[in-house]
Amino acid sequence: MSVEPDPSVVAGLDHWRTLDAAQQPAWPDADALNRVSDRLAALPPLVFAGEADALRAQLAAAGRGEAFLLQGGDCAETFAEATADNIRGKIMTILQMAVVLTYGASLPVIKMGRMAGQYAKPRSSNEETREGVTLPAFRGDIINGYEFTEESRTPDPQRLLEAYHTSSATLNLIRAFTTGGFASLLRVHEWNRGFMANPAYSRYEEIAAEIDRAIRFMAACGADFDALRTVDFYSSHEGLLLDYERPLTRIDSRTGLPYDCSAHFLWIGERTRQLSGAHVDYFARVQNPLGVKLGPTTTADDALALIDRLNPSGEPGRITFITRMGASRIRDVLPGLVEKVTADGRPVTWVCDPMHGNTITASNGYKTRRFSDVMDEVTGFFDVHHALGTVPGGLHMELTGDDVTEVLGGAEEIDDEGLARRYETLVDPRLNHQQSLELAFQVAELLRRH
Repeated sequence: MSVEPDPSVVAGLDHWRTLDAAQQPAWPDADALNRVSDRLAALPPLVFAGEADALRAQLAAAGRGEAFLLQGGDCAETFAEATADNIRGKIMTILQMAVVLTYGASLPVIKMGRMAGQYAKPRSSNEETREGVTLPAFRGDIINGYEFTEESRTPDPQRLLEAYHTSSATLNLIRAFTTGGFASLLRVHEWNRGFMANPAYSRYEEIAAEIDRAIRFMAACGADFDALRTVDFYSSHEGLLLDYERPLTRIDSRTGLPYDCSAHFLWIGERTRQLSGAHVDYFARVQNPLGVKLGPTTTADDALALIDRLNPSGEPGRITFITRMGASRIRDVLPGLVEKVTADGRPVTWVCDPMHGNTITASNGYKTRRFSDVMDEVTGFFDVHHALGTVPGGLHMELTGDDVTEVLGGAEEIDDEGLARRYETLVDPRLNHQQSLELAFQVAELLRRH
């Protein structure tokens, strides 16, 4: 028996339209947008309310130190790269990292992809000018094309439908991979053995050998490896494009409450978390677990005000604060935030995004990051929480399963010239497969120390 929603709850889902909505495109044809919205609203949900509830409970456990979140994937997904090989590569990378982190933390690791919806990106300017020609900025495949032509850069509502169908296909493949034996613990461990064959990673041999002994011990004890053949894998993206999120919001028949069924977990970005803005108002009204990005200018009062708006009752697992401070600032800025939020008493899960605060421009003009800076911010995040007696709840990474060359350093010592070999991202640089695993081993060492 379904529960009828309160009419005021349904009406409230459109209140954001009366507010300032940052980072939204200027759609040229309102009627075309309305037709697409109606079609999206009639399509099946991409995820289900019960799955979002299960994730909320797991994130609450991470906030208490009883689990650890690993969230990873592309800075911005593209339709062209939503291939079986690319999706499999990202899942492999996240699963491999998760095995290492599970052993290092002696905790279950929540596996979440920045996948199946990460098609929109905030931009610093609405326009881009090249050689005297000014066109709309590229805002992600869900809005317009990357090619610098008027036709490509004009926002097209039909892209919202393509995003839905591409996300649906991606989720279908994710579910097949994670429930059909591909994600088996034994298989993932064999992948990590391949990683360890590279002499550059010899420093991690001790942990890898311990994991190997643990798995052989489990096998000798008759462990049910069939039970370890499947994993829960959640989807997430930045809840940026409200014209996509609103029509994919559904009323849960069990409770009569709204869930954004475009993903299990949505986050509000640093550029759209204005307390009086459209994004905070909209996401305050849906039941999904939510993330909020907090940059180095965030005050403790800002954080508390966000809790007041998004989780006034203090429901565990509802709010994840994703800090993106930069390696040079995290040890100075984060303690004051964590202390005051902790003193408030309402539960928050703290997660580190060590990518966005460490972006630089290489000598040859490539937008990049240093692996050492990424790892230093993670270390600072753990150090702050250790000093305060609070819980470092997880990592939020931009990564790919491919052997791209977009981030400097790591054991492979990618330098400025090396960036040109396989620099493929259209927006932000990502850790490649090897760098992602290297980071996982280093974080496992941190988890064991703390």
